[in-house]
Amino acid sequence: MKTFEQYKKTVRFITLLFLACCLTTVYGYIWNSHYNIYFEHPYRSKGITFTIAAYLVVLLFISFLVGLQKIDERRIGDIVFSGILALIFVNAIAYVQISLIEAKLVKVFPFVYLIALQTLIIIVWAYLGTSIIKKINPPQMMIIVYGSHLATELVLKMSEMIDKYTICESVNILDGFDRVCKAVEKYESVIICDVPSQLRNDILKYCYEKRKKVYIVPKISDVLIRGSFDINYFDCPLVCCEGVGLKREQQIIKRAIDIIFSLLVLIILSPLFLIIAAAIKIYDRGPVFYRQRRITLNGEEFDIIKFRSMIVNAEPDGKPKPAVNDDERITPVGRFMRRWRIDELPQIYNILRGEMSVVGPRAERVEHVKKYTKEIPEFAYRHKVKTGLTGYAQVYGKYNTTPYNKLKLDLMYIQNYSLLLDLKLILMTIKILFNKESTDGFDD
Repeated sequence: MKTFEQYKKTVRFITLLFLACCLTTVYGYIWNSHYNIYFEHPYRSKGITFTIAAYLVVLLFISFLVGLQKIDERRIGDIVFSGILALIFVNAIAYVQISLIEAKLVKVFPFVYLIALQTLIIIVWAYLGTSIIKKINPPQMMIIVYGSHLATELVLKMSEMIDKYTICESVNILDGFDRVCKAVEKYESVIICDVPSQLRNDILKYCYEKRKKVYIVPKISDVLIRGSFDINYFDCPLVCCEGVGLKREQQIIKRAIDIIFSLLVLIILSPLFLIIAAAIKIYDRGPVFYRQRRITLNGEEFDIIKFRSMIVNAEPDGKPKPAVNDDERITPVGRFMRRWRIDELPQIYNILRGEMSVVGPRAERVEHVKKYTKEIPEFAYRHKVKTGLTGYAQVYGKYNTTPYNKLKLDLMYIQNYSLLLDLKLILMTIKILFNKESTDGFDD
Protein backbone atom coordinates (compact mmCIF):
# COMPACT_ATOMS: atom_id res chain seq x y z
CA MET A 1 0.00 0.00 0.00
CA LYS A 2 2.81 2.42 0.86
CA THR A 3 4.31 1.90 -2.61
CA PHE A 4 0.97 2.71 -4.22
CA GLU A 5 0.53 5.82 -2.03
CA GLN A 6 3.91 7.14 -3.16
CA TYR A 7 2.90 6.96 -6.80
CA LYS A 8 -0.87 7.41 -6.44
CA LYS A 9 -1.11 10.68 -8.37
CA THR A 10 1.05 9.30 -11.16
CA VAL A 11 -1.00 6.10 -11.38
CA ARG A 12 -4.22 8.12 -11.42
CA PHE A 13 -3.00 10.38 -14.22
CA ILE A 14 -1.67 7.56 -16.38
CA THR A 15 -4.88 5.58 -15.91
CA LEU A 16 -7.07 8.57 -16.82
CA LEU A 17 -4.81 9.52 -19.75
CA PHE A 18 -5.13 6.00 -21.14
CA LEU A 19 -8.92 6.21 -20.90
CA ALA A 20 -9.00 9.70 -22.45
CA CYS A 21 -6.82 8.56 -25.37
CA CYS A 22 -9.14 5.60 -26.04
CA LEU A 23 -12.23 7.84 -25.92
CA THR A 24 -10.56 10.46 -28.12
CA THR A 25 -9.54 7.83 -30.67
CA VAL A 26 -13.17 6.79 -31.07
CA TYR A 27 -14.21 10.43 -31.35
CA GLY A 28 -11.52 11.05 -33.99
CA TYR A 29 -12.82 8.18 -36.10
CA ILE A 30 -16.49 9.28 -35.85
CA TRP A 31 -15.62 12.94 -36.47
CA ASN A 32 -13.50 12.22 -39.51
CA SER A 33 -15.77 9.61 -41.11
CA HIS A 34 -19.15 11.28 -40.44
CA TYR A 35 -18.40 15.01 -40.44
CA ASN A 36 -14.97 16.09 -41.70
CA ILE A 37 -15.22 14.38 -45.09
CA TYR A 38 -18.50 16.24 -45.75
CA PHE A 39 -17.16 19.70 -44.88
CA GLU A 40 -16.96 22.12 -47.76
CA HIS A 41 -13.27 22.43 -46.94
CA PRO A 42 -12.25 19.22 -45.10
CA TYR A 43 -9.49 19.49 -42.51
CA ARG A 44 -6.10 18.09 -43.50
CA SER A 45 -3.47 16.51 -41.25
CA LYS A 46 -2.68 19.58 -39.12
CA GLY A 47 -6.33 20.53 -38.76
CA ILE A 48 -7.29 16.97 -37.82
CA THR A 49 -4.49 16.77 -35.26
CA PHE A 50 -5.47 20.09 -33.70
CA THR A 51 -9.18 19.17 -33.51
CA ILE A 52 -8.53 15.80 -31.89
CA ALA A 53 -5.92 17.28 -29.50
CA ALA A 54 -8.41 19.99 -28.45
CA TYR A 55 -11.02 17.30 -27.74
CA LEU A 56 -8.50 15.38 -25.62
CA VAL A 57 -7.59 18.48 -23.57
CA VAL A 58 -11.24 19.40 -22.90
CA LEU A 59 -12.04 15.78 -22.02
CA LEU A 60 -9.16 15.62 -19.53
CA PHE A 61 -10.20 18.95 -17.99
CA ILE A 62 -13.84 17.91 -17.49
CA SER A 63 -12.77 14.45 -16.26
CA PHE A 64 -10.60 16.00 -13.57
CA LEU A 65 -13.44 18.37 -12.69
CA VAL A 66 -15.87 15.50 -11.98
CA GLY A 67 -13.16 13.48 -10.19
CA LEU A 68 -12.94 10.66 -12.72
CA GLN A 69 -9.25 10.19 -11.92
CA LYS A 70 -10.05 9.06 -8.36
CA ILE A 71 -10.65 5.49 -9.48
CA ASP A 72 -9.04 4.15 -6.29
CA GLU A 73 -11.52 5.93 -3.99
CA ARG A 74 -14.91 5.52 -5.66
CA ARG A 75 -17.48 2.85 -6.42
CA ILE A 76 -17.68 1.46 -9.96
CA GLY A 77 -21.19 2.82 -10.50
CA ASP A 78 -20.09 6.27 -9.35
CA ILE A 79 -17.07 6.17 -11.67
CA VAL A 80 -19.15 5.14 -14.68
CA PHE A 81 -21.78 7.81 -14.03
CA SER A 82 -19.13 10.53 -13.68
CA GLY A 83 -17.57 9.35 -16.93
CA ILE A 84 -20.89 9.49 -18.78
CA LEU A 85 -21.54 12.97 -17.39
CA ALA A 86 -18.14 14.14 -18.67
CA LEU A 87 -18.81 12.55 -22.08
CA ILE A 88 -22.18 14.25 -22.49
CA PHE A 89 -20.71 17.64 -21.62
CA VAL A 90 -17.63 17.30 -23.85
CA ASN A 91 -19.55 15.86 -26.80
CA ALA A 92 -22.16 18.62 -26.50
CA ILE A 93 -19.33 21.14 -26.90
CA ALA A 94 -17.97 19.18 -29.88
CA TYR A 95 -21.43 19.06 -31.50
CA VAL A 96 -21.85 22.83 -31.15
CA GLN A 97 -18.39 23.33 -32.61
CA ILE A 98 -19.18 21.23 -35.69
CA SER A 99 -22.55 22.94 -36.13
CA LEU A 100 -20.87 26.35 -36.06
CA ILE A 101 -18.38 25.22 -38.71
CA GLU A 102 -21.24 24.04 -40.94
CA ALA A 103 -23.44 27.02 -39.99
CA LYS A 104 -26.34 24.62 -39.35
CA LEU A 105 -27.40 21.87 -36.96
CA VAL A 106 -25.62 18.74 -38.16
CA LYS A 107 -26.94 15.19 -37.77
CA VAL A 108 -27.01 13.94 -34.18
CA PHE A 109 -27.03 10.15 -34.66
CA PRO A 110 -23.20 9.77 -35.01
CA PHE A 111 -22.84 11.43 -31.59
CA VAL A 112 -25.40 9.04 -30.08
CA TYR A 113 -23.42 6.14 -31.51
CA LEU A 114 -20.19 7.76 -30.26
CA ILE A 115 -21.44 8.16 -26.68
CA ALA A 116 -22.68 4.56 -26.65
CA LEU A 117 -19.24 3.26 -27.70
CA GLN A 118 -17.45 5.55 -25.27
CA THR A 119 -19.74 4.48 -22.42
CA LEU A 120 -18.86 0.84 -23.10
CA ILE A 121 -15.16 1.76 -22.97
CA ILE A 122 -15.64 3.56 -19.62
CA ILE A 123 -17.47 0.54 -18.12
CA VAL A 124 -14.67 -1.83 -19.16
CA TRP A 125 -12.04 0.64 -17.94
CA ALA A 126 -13.77 1.10 -14.57
CA TYR A 127 -14.06 -2.65 -13.92
CA LEU A 128 -10.51 -3.46 -15.04
CA GLY A 129 -9.02 -0.42 -13.31
CA THR A 130 -10.68 -1.05 -9.94
CA SER A 131 -9.78 -4.76 -10.12
CA ILE A 132 -6.11 -4.01 -10.76
CA ILE A 133 -5.95 -1.33 -8.06
CA LYS A 134 -7.57 -3.70 -5.54
CA LYS A 135 -4.73 -6.15 -6.13
CA ILE A 136 -1.91 -3.63 -5.87
CA ASN A 137 -3.64 -1.56 -3.18
CA PRO A 138 -5.58 -3.77 -0.73
CA PRO A 139 -8.00 -2.21 1.79
CA GLN A 140 -6.34 0.03 4.36
CA MET A 141 -6.21 -1.47 7.84
CA MET A 142 -7.37 1.39 10.05
CA ILE A 143 -7.90 2.37 13.65
CA ILE A 144 -10.30 5.10 14.75
CA VAL A 145 -9.39 7.37 17.66
CA TYR A 146 -12.49 9.04 19.07
CA GLY A 147 -13.40 11.45 21.85
CA SER A 148 -16.69 11.92 23.62
CA HIS A 149 -18.74 10.36 20.84
CA LEU A 150 -18.36 6.87 19.42
CA ALA A 151 -18.32 8.18 15.83
CA THR A 152 -20.74 5.38 14.96
CA GLU A 153 -22.13 7.24 11.96
CA LEU A 154 -18.68 7.65 10.42
CA VAL A 155 -17.81 3.99 11.01
CA LEU A 156 -21.04 2.85 9.37
CA LYS A 157 -20.44 5.03 6.32
CA MET A 158 -16.87 3.82 5.88
CA SER A 159 -17.98 0.21 6.28
CA GLU A 160 -19.95 0.65 3.04
CA MET A 161 -16.58 0.81 1.26
CA ILE A 162 -15.01 -2.23 2.90
CA ASP A 163 -13.01 -2.92 -0.26
CA LYS A 164 -11.09 0.31 0.39
CA TYR A 165 -11.21 0.83 4.18
CA THR A 166 -11.33 -1.68 7.01
CA ILE A 167 -11.67 -0.28 10.53
CA CYS A 168 -10.10 -2.97 12.69
CA GLU A 169 -10.07 -1.27 16.08
CA SER A 170 -11.32 1.78 17.96
CA VAL A 171 -9.72 3.49 20.92
CA ASN A 172 -10.99 6.28 23.17
CA ILE A 173 -8.67 9.14 24.07
CA LEU A 174 -9.82 8.68 27.67
CA ASP A 175 -7.67 5.52 27.67
CA GLY A 176 -4.63 7.81 27.70
CA PHE A 177 -2.12 9.06 25.14
CA ASP A 178 0.28 6.14 25.65
CA ARG A 179 -2.51 3.59 25.10
CA VAL A 180 -3.57 5.41 21.93
CA CYS A 181 -0.01 5.50 20.56
CA LYS A 182 0.49 1.80 21.28
CA ALA A 183 -2.73 0.94 19.44
CA VAL A 184 -1.90 3.22 16.49
CA GLU A 185 1.46 1.51 15.93
CA LYS A 186 -0.30 -1.65 14.69
CA TYR A 187 -2.06 0.00 11.75
CA GLU A 188 -1.11 1.86 8.59
CA SER A 189 -3.92 4.45 8.73
CA VAL A 190 -5.62 6.39 11.51
CA ILE A 191 -8.95 8.24 11.73
CA ILE A 192 -9.15 11.00 14.34
CA CYS A 193 -12.74 11.88 15.20
CA ASP A 194 -14.06 14.33 17.80
CA VAL A 195 -10.81 14.68 19.75
CA PRO A 196 -9.95 17.88 21.69
CA SER A 197 -7.50 20.10 19.82
CA GLN A 198 -4.45 19.67 22.08
CA LEU A 199 -4.70 15.88 22.18
CA ARG A 200 -5.46 15.75 18.48
CA ASN A 201 -2.32 17.76 17.72
CA ASP A 202 -0.20 15.39 19.83
CA ILE A 203 -1.66 12.33 18.10
CA LEU A 204 -1.21 13.92 14.68
CA LYS A 205 2.45 14.70 15.35
CA TYR A 206 3.04 11.17 16.59
CA CYS A 207 1.42 9.73 13.45
CA TYR A 208 3.47 12.05 11.26
CA GLU A 209 6.65 10.88 12.98
CA LYS A 210 5.68 7.23 12.46
CA ARG A 211 4.68 7.82 8.80
CA LYS A 212 1.05 6.92 9.42
CA LYS A 213 -1.66 8.11 7.05
CA VAL A 214 -4.15 10.22 9.02
CA TYR A 215 -7.79 11.07 8.27
CA ILE A 216 -9.23 13.85 10.42
CA VAL A 217 -12.85 14.87 10.92
CA PRO A 218 -12.36 18.66 10.74
CA LYS A 219 -13.53 21.20 13.26
CA ILE A 220 -14.91 24.60 12.21
CA SER A 221 -11.53 26.26 12.79
CA ASP A 222 -9.85 23.68 10.53
CA VAL A 223 -12.23 24.52 7.69
CA LEU A 224 -11.58 28.25 8.12
CA ILE A 225 -7.80 27.75 8.03
CA ARG A 226 -8.08 25.77 4.78
CA GLY A 227 -9.08 28.99 3.01
CA SER A 228 -6.12 30.99 4.34
CA PHE A 229 -3.10 32.19 2.36
CA ASP A 230 0.59 32.38 3.20
CA ILE A 231 2.48 35.55 4.10
CA ASN A 232 6.24 35.41 3.63
CA TYR A 233 7.30 38.94 4.57
CA PHE A 234 8.99 37.75 7.75
CA ASP A 235 11.22 34.89 8.79
CA CYS A 236 8.27 33.69 10.90
CA PRO A 237 5.69 31.95 8.65
CA LEU A 238 2.20 33.46 8.80
CA VAL A 239 -1.12 32.42 7.36
CA CYS A 240 -3.92 34.94 6.91
CA CYS A 241 -7.55 33.94 7.21
CA GLU A 242 -10.06 36.52 5.97
CA GLY A 243 -13.72 36.46 6.98
CA VAL A 244 -15.12 38.72 4.27
CA GLY A 245 -16.80 36.08 2.09
CA LEU A 246 -16.35 36.77 -1.64
CA LYS A 247 -14.20 39.61 -2.95
CA ARG A 248 -15.92 42.42 -4.85
CA GLU A 249 -14.73 41.29 -8.28
CA GLN A 250 -15.89 37.74 -7.51
CA GLN A 251 -19.33 39.06 -6.54
CA ILE A 252 -19.65 40.99 -9.83
CA ILE A 253 -18.65 38.04 -12.02
CA LYS A 254 -20.82 35.63 -10.03
CA ARG A 255 -23.83 37.97 -10.37
CA ALA A 256 -23.34 38.26 -14.14
CA ILE A 257 -23.24 34.47 -14.46
CA ASP A 258 -26.37 34.18 -12.29
CA ILE A 259 -28.33 36.53 -14.57
CA ILE A 260 -27.24 34.78 -17.78
CA PHE A 261 -27.88 31.32 -16.32
CA SER A 262 -31.32 32.15 -14.92
CA LEU A 263 -32.52 33.77 -18.16
CA LEU A 264 -31.37 30.78 -20.25
CA VAL A 265 -33.00 28.27 -17.88
CA LEU A 266 -36.28 30.20 -17.82
CA ILE A 267 -36.40 30.21 -21.61
CA ILE A 268 -35.37 26.58 -22.11
CA LEU A 269 -37.49 25.07 -19.32
CA SER A 270 -40.62 27.20 -19.75
CA PRO A 271 -42.55 24.26 -21.35
CA LEU A 272 -41.68 22.06 -18.34
CA PHE A 273 -42.83 24.82 -15.98
CA LEU A 274 -46.23 24.88 -17.70
CA ILE A 275 -46.61 21.08 -17.54
CA ILE A 276 -45.70 20.92 -13.83
CA ALA A 277 -48.00 23.85 -13.01
CA ALA A 278 -50.89 22.13 -14.80
CA ALA A 279 -50.24 18.82 -12.98
CA ILE A 280 -50.26 20.51 -9.56
CA LYS A 281 -53.44 22.44 -10.35
CA ILE A 282 -55.29 19.43 -11.76
CA TYR A 283 -54.43 17.21 -8.76
CA ASP A 284 -56.06 19.22 -5.95
CA ARG A 285 -56.96 22.64 -7.42
CA GLY A 286 -54.62 24.27 -4.91
CA PRO A 287 -52.02 26.97 -5.58
CA VAL A 288 -49.16 26.10 -7.92
CA PHE A 289 -46.42 27.89 -6.04
CA TYR A 290 -45.33 27.77 -2.41
CA ARG A 291 -43.65 30.73 -0.72
CA GLN A 292 -41.69 30.59 2.48
CA ARG A 293 -39.44 33.00 4.42
CA ARG A 294 -35.78 32.09 4.15
CA ILE A 295 -32.41 33.63 5.08
CA THR A 296 -29.73 34.71 2.60
CA LEU A 297 -26.67 37.02 2.46
CA ASN A 298 -25.99 38.97 5.69
CA GLY A 299 -28.96 37.34 7.40
CA GLU A 300 -31.53 39.12 5.20
CA GLU A 301 -34.97 37.51 4.82
CA PHE A 302 -36.72 36.83 1.51
CA ASP A 303 -39.60 34.76 0.14
CA ILE A 304 -38.33 31.65 -1.60
CA ILE A 305 -40.53 30.30 -4.42
CA LYS A 306 -41.06 26.60 -5.08
CA PHE A 307 -43.57 24.40 -6.83
CA ARG A 308 -45.95 23.19 -4.12
CA SER A 309 -45.16 19.54 -3.37
CA MET A 310 -47.30 19.09 -0.22
CA ILE A 311 -50.99 19.28 0.50
CA VAL A 312 -52.53 22.70 1.10
CA ASN A 313 -52.06 23.85 4.70
CA ALA A 314 -49.35 21.23 5.40
CA GLU A 315 -48.40 23.02 8.63
CA PRO A 316 -51.81 23.96 10.14
CA ASP A 317 -50.36 25.12 13.47
CA GLY A 318 -47.77 27.30 11.74
CA LYS A 319 -44.87 25.38 13.29
CA PRO A 320 -42.12 24.11 10.95
CA LYS A 321 -42.21 20.37 10.35
CA PRO A 322 -39.43 19.03 8.08
CA ALA A 323 -40.35 16.31 5.62
CA VAL A 324 -39.79 12.76 6.88
CA ASN A 325 -39.47 9.51 4.94
CA ASP A 326 -42.86 8.50 3.46
CA ASP A 327 -44.39 11.81 4.59
CA GLU A 328 -48.15 11.63 4.03
CA ARG A 329 -48.32 15.38 3.37
CA ILE A 330 -46.41 15.01 0.09
CA THR A 331 -48.71 14.67 -2.92
CA PRO A 332 -48.03 12.13 -5.72
CA VAL A 333 -47.04 15.00 -8.01
CA GLY A 334 -44.88 16.41 -5.23
CA ARG A 335 -43.15 13.07 -4.66
CA PHE A 336 -42.13 12.97 -8.32
CA MET A 337 -40.91 16.58 -8.20
CA ARG A 338 -38.89 16.02 -5.04
CA ARG A 339 -37.28 12.90 -6.48
CA TRP A 340 -35.89 14.94 -9.39
CA ARG A 341 -35.60 18.27 -7.51
CA ILE A 342 -38.07 19.86 -9.94
CA ASP A 343 -39.86 21.64 -7.09
CA GLU A 344 -36.74 23.80 -6.66
CA LEU A 345 -36.79 25.24 -10.21
CA PRO A 346 -38.94 28.35 -9.50
CA GLN A 347 -36.00 29.57 -7.38
CA ILE A 348 -34.58 30.68 -10.74
CA TYR A 349 -36.81 33.73 -10.25
CA ASN A 350 -35.16 34.37 -6.86
CA ILE A 351 -31.76 34.18 -8.59
CA LEU A 352 -32.84 36.65 -11.26
CA ARG A 353 -34.01 39.06 -8.54
CA GLY A 354 -30.63 38.81 -6.80
CA GLU A 355 -31.90 37.16 -3.63
CA MET A 356 -30.08 33.91 -4.39
CA SER A 357 -27.24 32.62 -6.53
CA VAL A 358 -26.95 29.51 -8.70
CA VAL A 359 -24.36 28.08 -6.30
CA GLY A 360 -24.27 28.73 -2.57
CA PRO A 361 -25.39 27.39 0.82
CA ARG A 362 -28.93 26.05 1.05
CA ALA A 363 -31.52 28.69 1.95
CA GLU A 364 -32.78 27.65 5.40
CA ARG A 365 -36.07 28.66 7.01
CA VAL A 366 -35.99 31.60 9.42
CA GLU A 367 -37.09 29.37 12.31
CA HIS A 368 -34.41 26.81 11.57
CA VAL A 369 -31.66 29.42 11.31
CA LYS A 370 -32.61 30.83 14.71
CA LYS A 371 -32.67 27.35 16.24
CA TYR A 372 -29.38 26.21 14.65
CA THR A 373 -27.60 29.48 15.46
CA LYS A 374 -28.63 29.15 19.09
CA GLU A 375 -27.14 25.63 19.18
CA ILE A 376 -24.20 26.39 16.88
CA PRO A 377 -23.27 30.11 16.90
CA GLU A 378 -20.98 29.60 13.88
CA PHE A 379 -24.02 28.67 11.76
CA ALA A 380 -24.34 32.38 10.89
CA TYR A 381 -21.02 32.17 8.99
CA ARG A 382 -22.93 30.59 6.09
CA HIS A 383 -24.54 33.96 5.38
CA LYS A 384 -21.31 35.59 4.19
CA VAL A 385 -22.50 34.64 0.67
CA LYS A 386 -25.88 34.39 -1.02
CA THR A 387 -27.78 31.15 -0.67
CA GLY A 388 -27.89 28.95 -3.75
CA LEU A 389 -30.05 26.67 -5.86
CA THR A 390 -27.26 24.12 -5.54
CA GLY A 391 -24.07 24.10 -3.51
CA TYR A 392 -21.33 22.18 -1.75
CA ALA A 393 -23.58 20.85 1.01
CA GLN A 394 -26.34 19.99 -1.46
CA VAL A 395 -23.93 18.00 -3.64
CA TYR A 396 -21.82 16.27 -0.98
CA GLY A 397 -24.46 16.11 1.74
CA LYS A 398 -28.09 15.00 1.91
CA TYR A 399 -31.41 16.57 2.80
CA ASN A 400 -31.11 15.02 6.27
CA THR A 401 -27.42 15.83 6.86
CA THR A 402 -26.95 17.30 10.35
CA PRO A 403 -26.78 21.14 10.60
CA TYR A 404 -23.21 20.95 11.97
CA ASN A 405 -21.98 18.92 9.00
CA LYS A 406 -23.89 21.15 6.57
CA LEU A 407 -22.15 24.13 8.13
CA LYS A 408 -18.71 22.60 7.61
CA LEU A 409 -19.52 21.73 3.98
CA ASP A 410 -20.78 25.25 3.28
CA LEU A 411 -17.71 26.80 4.90
CA MET A 412 -15.49 24.61 2.70
CA TYR A 413 -17.21 26.23 -0.28
CA ILE A 414 -16.93 29.78 1.05
CA GLN A 415 -13.29 29.44 2.09
CA ASN A 416 -12.21 27.82 -1.17
CA TYR A 417 -14.47 29.71 -3.58
CA SER A 418 -13.62 29.88 -7.28
CA LEU A 419 -15.55 30.00 -10.56
CA LEU A 420 -14.06 26.60 -11.34
CA LEU A 421 -15.58 25.22 -8.12
CA ASP A 422 -18.96 26.66 -9.15
CA LEU A 423 -18.71 24.90 -12.52
CA LYS A 424 -17.79 21.64 -10.81
CA LEU A 425 -20.75 21.85 -8.42
CA ILE A 426 -23.16 22.60 -11.27
CA LEU A 427 -21.93 19.50 -13.11
CA MET A 428 -22.10 17.38 -9.95
CA THR A 429 -25.68 18.57 -9.35
CA ILE A 430 -26.75 16.70 -12.48
CA LYS A 431 -25.22 13.59 -10.96
CA ILE A 432 -27.04 13.80 -7.61
CA LEU A 433 -30.40 13.99 -9.39
CA PHE A 434 -29.96 10.26 -9.95
CA ASN A 435 -28.94 9.59 -6.35
CA LYS A 436 -32.03 8.71 -4.32
CA GLU A 437 -30.13 9.03 -1.00
CA SER A 438 -29.60 12.75 -1.60
CA THR A 439 -33.35 13.39 -1.19
CA ASP A 440 -33.90 11.18 1.87
CA GLY A 441 -36.06 12.83 4.51
CA PHE A 442 -35.45 12.82 8.23
CA ASP A 443 -36.33 9.73 10.26
CA ASP A 444 -39.83 10.13 11.64
